[in-house]
Amino acid sequence: MTRLEGKVVFITGIARGQGRSHAVRMAQEGARIIGMDICDQIPTVFYPMATREDLAETERLVKEAGAEIVTTVGDVRKREDIERALDLGIEQFGRLDTVIANAGIMPVIGPGDQPQAWHDAVDVMLTGVWQVLDVTVPRLVQQGTGGSIIITSSAAGLTSMGLNTFAGQAGYTASKHGVVGLMRLYSKQLAKDSIRVNTVHPTGVNTPMVANAEYGEFVNTHPEVANDEAYKNPMPVELIEAVDVSNAMVFLASDEARYITGITLPVDAGYNNR
Repeated sequence: MTRLEGKVVFITGIARGQGRSHAVRMAQEGARIIGMDICDQIPTVFYPMATREDLAETERLVKEAGAEIVTTVGDVRKREDIERALDLGIEQFGRLDTVIANAGIMPVIGPGDQPQAWHDAVDVMLTGVWQVLDVTVPRLVQQGTGGSIIITSSAAGLTSMGLNTFAGQAGYTASKHGVVGLMRLYSKQLAKDSIRVNTVHPTGVNTPMVANAEYGEFVNTHPEVANDEAYKNPMPVELIEAVDVSNAMVFLASDEARYITGITLPVDAGYNNR
């Protein structure tokens, strides 16, 4: 039997990158997947965001792994979108076991209205996470069978990353720290219901959020705010792969981690141990 056999997992930001990787790995372990993604461009985000075609590819890969999947296009900044995605998934699968609040953006450089970049970062990665919890937790409590909630934070949620204080960078860092507070609050409140809540903190991951021409050019042309030493991992790897994070997610979602709650789990090649 696979590690997540019979479990239903709800993942935000599923169309590509880490979200897609989490969906495929959990499908390989026997889970059924509920997913949502904005599939649209937020103006302050400097790299091209995921598309409906990306979402369709995630669906294909999950099915290829032998699992069922239900997806919707939706924005975690809109509570009604989260409710609609969850309702459609539960209508199909009948239950919910794991929530992965993964949707994220990195509006840390231009172009765009930079003060707005602060608001977009916080709205997606802090308020959006809270809204995901606010929608999903009552369902998990009502079921009475426990569950696992995993929030994607960052190495930047345990320490500062980068040397600039641009609005988007500040919003990103504040949000990734902020979800740790949410995790600690919810993990204490939900322990009596056997619902575990944890955060995962990756270093730089080889996804389109980081591995894109625009960010590469920024790093090359702004050494004063993108010093290579500020991002360097102690272990000899520049960027980890999305599956490295997914493997940690699978563990936290599985019964192997049934008594693990309230932790900040780094998957960071030693970044926070420098």
